[in-house]
Parts: sequence; structure tokens; C-alpha cells
Amino acid sequence: MQETPFCLRVGHLLPYAMSDSNTTDFTNPSTFILLGIPGLEMDHVWISIPFCTMYIIAMLGNFTTLVIVKTEPSLHGPMYYFLCMLAVSDLVVSTSTLPKMLSIFWFNSREIDFSACLTQMYFIHSFLVMDSGILVAMALDRYVAICHPLRHSTILTNFVVGKIGLAVVLRGGMLILPYPFLTRQWPYCRTTIIPNTYCEHMAVVKLACADTHISNYYSLSVAFLVTGLDVFFIAVSYIQILRAIFSLPTKDARLKTFGTCGSHLFVILTSYIPALFSSLMHRFGNNVAVHFHVLMSNAYLLMPPMMHPIIYGVRTKQIRDRLLRLLTPKGT
Repeated sequence: MQETPFCLRVGHLLPYAMSDSNTTDFTNPSTFILLGIPGLEMDHVWISIPFCTMYIIAMLGNFTTLVIVKTEPSLHGPMYYFLCMLAVSDLVVSTSTLPKMLSIFWFNSREIDFSACLTQMYFIHSFLVMDSGILVAMALDRYVAICHPLRHSTILTNFVVGKIGLAVVLRGGMLILPYPFLTRQWPYCRTTIIPNTYCEHMAVVKLACADTHISNYYSLSVAFLVTGLDVFFIAVSYIQILRAIFSLPTKDARLKTFGTCGSHLFVILTSYIPALFSSLMHRFGNNVAVHFHVLMSNAYLLMPPMMHPIIYGVRTKQIRDRLLRLLTPKGT
């Protein structure tokens, strides 16, 4: 059977887009329309099951991480403070995305207020930048712990950790701040239909009927500064860490030391690999089906928050032991 053209599949939504104006001028649209996953509308309920499961696991896992670190004095150190920052950031990213996604899947609630759309865009992108900054901070912590173990507690004091955390938050907030301001200034005279489950920045940019080169160049610059420089600093840190590990005299010492940073390496992979695939498909995947791109972009937002607490829970002995004590009845 010949596939129904995308424009015909969304044709029934045009009355929504035209409801606030009798012309094609959407300079100040009151709402956008989120399609969900184009082409898979009949399967939205089934698709919601794995996404909802990932969200529940992410919520439980990250809240458990926060509780364990707060209640266990032995975990009050730089590595676990950074882990708590990552957990909070993951909770914000997933919570900014999934409730609206489920309302589309379950209740066909596709409309989103223009200001709410810009707010969602800002929170998602700013906290993704914060996520990346936290991973750099965690790499720095591992570098100091392994390459300068005797000076770790004097270099990464609570005051220094707080300053690093503040810098990460300010960087994420300030770099993404132009996104909603630029987006609010543009006229929208084509359509207000977004073929996604959330207000992704480039998806909204494509709806504008103005010259968006400034926004395109700025978003590429942010992507380079964040992903490029952060990955570079992480790579440099781990090159120094690996050099220090391989200089240890015994195999057991090398394995034990490498195990202390294994969790962080897994977290880096689960964070940057989905982001890389999503970015490549967005820039070069013109022949990729729309529904596949949307599924990948949603997985990119929901997979890391789910995987991070699992990785640290499985691979970090202190967290694993504390969790077992919480779950095991006293006297057992």
C-alpha cells in the first residue's frame, strides 16, 4: 500500500492551527500543535508503555540516589555531590518532557501554549548543557582522585565543588537563554504544527518564516562549545588517568583503580552516544523517516536519566551496599 503523504496525515490538525486567526499570519501564535510521533499515531498508546516505564525507573532511581547520598555520611564527597547534581538535572530533563508526551499519547492533548513551549525548550536544552558540564566535573574529580590522591581532599573542597556546580548551572542557563528570546521575535506564517512530542529548538526554528541564520549559527556554536570542548576536556582527563593507571606496579592495583572510574565512563557513553546519533540524524538524516527521528530524539532525552542511577547502583559498591541495607529488614 502506498504511504499516505505526511501533509495529508496532519491535514485534520489544520483547524487547530487556524483557530486563532483567519489569515496565515502567526506572528504571535497563542499555541503550537505537537503531533507526537508522525505516522505512528495509531500506536501511541503502545509506544507510551516503554517511555512511561523509563520515566518511572528514572524517577525512582534518581530519587533513591539523592536519598542514599543524603543519609550516608561516607558518601559526602565530591564524586557523590556531582552525582546528585546529575540526578537533579536528569529529573528536570525527563519531567520537562514526559508528562506532555503522555498527554499526547493518552488523551490526544496536542496543543501547547506558546510561552509554555518556549519554557519547555529552555529547560530541556539548558539542563542538557548542565548534564554535559557535570560530566566534565566528574571527570575532573576522577583525575584528581587517581593522579593526585593525596591532594584530593584539599583540591576539591566543598567550597570548590560548590563553585564548580554554580559555574555549571550558570553556563547552562546563560548559553541557552537566547533560544527563547530569539524564537519569540520571529513571525510564524507557515504553520504552528511541530512534528514531535516536545518543543525541540530546531523544530521550532524551522516553522519561522524569517531569516533564522543567526539562530542556526548560534545553536551550532553552542553545540561545538558544549559537546566539542566538554568531550575534549573529558578525553584529556582520561588520557592522564589511563597513563596513571598503567604506571601502577601490579595488575590488581590497575584493575581496582580503573574500576573506580568505570561507572563514569559508562555514564559518558550513555549520555553522548545517543546525543551524537540524534544530532547526526537531525543535520544529515534527510532520508530518515520522521517517526524514527522523533523516536530517537525522545530516547536521547529519556535513556540517560534512566541509565545513570542503574549504572552507579550496580558499579558503585558504597551505593549498592547502602541500598541493600535500606531494602533489607533489620536483623536479617
